[in-house]
Amino acid sequence: MWRRATSLSPLIYSFKSSFFIQGAQQKILERFTTGLPLQEKDGISPKYGAPFLTFVLGGPGCGKGTQCAKIVETFGFKHLSAGDLLRREIESDSEYGSMILNTIKEGRIVPSEVTVKLIQREMESSDNQKFLIDGFPRCEENRRAFEKIIGAEPDMVLFFDCPEDEMVKRVLNRNQGRIDDNIETVKTRLKVFEALNLPVINYYAKKGKLHKINAIGSVDEIFEQVQPLFAAHKNEA
Repeated sequence: MWRRATSLSPLIYSFKSSFFIQGAQQKILERFTTGLPLQEKDGISPKYGAPFLTFVLGGPGCGKGTQCAKIVETFGFKHLSAGDLLRREIESDSEYGSMILNTIKEGRIVPSEVTVKLIQREMESSDNQKFLIDGFPRCEENRRAFEKIIGAEPDMVLFFDCPEDEMVKRVLNRNQGRIDDNIETVKTRLKVFEALNLPVINYYAKKGKLHKINAIGSVDEIFEQVQPLFAAHKNEA
């Protein structure tokens, strides 16, 4: 049986590359990264063969979530958002959720290992073998942690390329009630995305796994670029 996971909240990241957790929080982190109901060793041993992994990348407001919904509906993928997983863990009031919330409140970065373990747990709890990892990895450290813990690279990477002005406009107009949907925060998130995520995009471009999608146009027009990619790989997924 499969279990895999998704993407990170943009508010979690900063330009720092590491942080330190002290005292009780360090102990909670250690229990979290070693005590989840996963396999004895890192990596996932599929019951029905290797899964088909797709990373879905792009700045805030580029339309990743909307396109992921259409991919799920059309091709039967399991959509995993790292940000949603972290928020859900916080809302669960578990000790791990409290650790994640405190880490964010203190301005520190949630460790890559924590997010990847949440992703792994979701993957292993799913009967699906086709996963959209939405918004993750957000930096090279995330990428290395994912490949080390999961023991696999993505089969395909989508990058929704959208001009900054358009992304700002979309985020401010979507009215989802998120506290990070204001112009100052959005512009900061875009700067963080450019600094941290573009090296990941370039890495997969060099490996021939990146597919750049022009994210301007209607939802259906954008999906017309996406659909052939999955149709070509449906026998592999």
